[in-house]
Amino acid sequence: MKVLIDIPDSEATFGMKVLKSLSFVKNAKPMTNTAVGLWDDLKEAAEQVRLHKQGKIKLKTAQELLNEL
Repeated sequence: MKVLIDIPDSEATFGMKVLKSLSFVKNAKPMTNTAVGLWDDLKEAAEQVRLHKQGKIKLKTAQELLNEL
């Protein structure tokens, strides 16, 4: 299982030490700002797809996206 934990920058060093000290934690590493941005974009996209499937929003077609270019 993977878990995303939000730790304030001021406590990041301590938080990483604690996580790495736990025997059951296989890999603890900080995310880059780029990765955080990508993660947020993917969450937003997944939410839009979920709302579209529920019929609450209408998404653009591929043709509409191409026409914007």
